[in-house]
Amino acid sequence: MLRVRIAAVGRLAARAPEAALIQDYLGRFAQTGRPLGLGPAEMAEVEDRKGGGKPAEAALLSRQIPDGAAVIALDERGRLLSSPDFAAALARFRDDGRSDAVFLIGGADGLDPSLRDRADLMLSFGAMVWPHMLARVMLAEQLYRAATVLAGSPYHRV
Repeated sequence: MLRVRIAAVGRLAARAPEAALIQDYLGRFAQTGRPLGLGPAEMAEVEDRKGGGKPAEAALLSRQIPDGAAVIALDERGRLLSSPDFAAALARFRDDGRSDAVFLIGGADGLDPSLRDRADLMLSFGAMVWPHMLARVMLAEQLYRAATVLAGSPYHRV
């Protein structure tokens, strides 16, 4: 079973509309992914209250990465993947015996280079910069979509 964690800098208000979307998609991912050896998925939020910048955020995010986990860094310099290619990457991590996959979303200034260097995959949602809260929603939806692709569900159409 490949457990998934989204580790993100910053706190999302529990009543924010994005929070409801994230929970909906992560719930769908858990339900669809379970028979496929994927999930559950959880959100882990970290906050640098001392203002230490990217190095301090990197230390907090690093604590969210279990030993042996696949590390996927969301970064504008990352690879652009189609949804089926993203699904295949998740399946590869699972099939390679990884028990955890951690997606890292940095703060306003992005991820520290030490985290980018540590990543098994750097992933981009395009050349545009997205607000971190929307990036979380987009990632949660793509996780669900990946599970449906692997399950052969009609949710993903080409």
